[in-house]
Amino acid sequence: MALCLAVALVHVLLVFLYVAPPNAISQAYSRQINAWVLPVFEQNWRLFAPNPQSVNRQISARTRLTAPDGTARMSDWIDLSAMDDSAVKHSVFPSHTAQNMLRQAWNSYLRTHGGDDRPRSERALMMQKYLRNIAVDRVAAQRGGTFESIQLRVITLPIAAPGAAGGFRPASAAPARVETRYLPWWKVASHGTD
Repeated sequence: MALCLAVALVHVLLVFLYVAPPNAISQAYSRQINAWVLPVFEQNWRLFAPNPQSVNRQISARTRLTAPDGTARMSDWIDLSAMDDSAVKHSVFPSHTAQNMLRQAWNSYLRTHGGDDRPRSERALMMQKYLRNIAVDRVAAQRGGTFESIQLRVITLPIAAPGAAGGFRPASAAPARVETRYLPWWKVASHGTD
């Protein structure tokens, strides 16, 4: 009981120091505080002032397996975003985690990686592994089987801005530009995670 109470108090203190304005203690122990808080207990104020999505993203994954003869066999793309959407639409009590895990993992990946998909920090490497592990788990649950690597494709379609009168943009307006981004192939340990 005392151990649980001690852990709870340390957790509350570390989260408080994370969200508090910068001070001598939070600056001196920022590495330890971030190691405890990120990414599981990350805090932000979006509950009170949410940032609405300005784009729709379709995140898909495909796998690759090297056959005994040395040829690589690739699977078809699996739409991971559609799996999330379906789970939310067909659940009476949809999980907030199920709704946002993949989207938040992608957003964190974008913040920590450049356009060349190279991790430049330990946090970036952690976010890359986190995104990869989510994709691996979902593909393995959907298809089963074994695979050696996984690749993600992210199709980004901007959401049309409302018109001046509160309606949507007229059909004659230029269509929004769709962007497709292919991430590099990531190795997986026998269709599992590191």
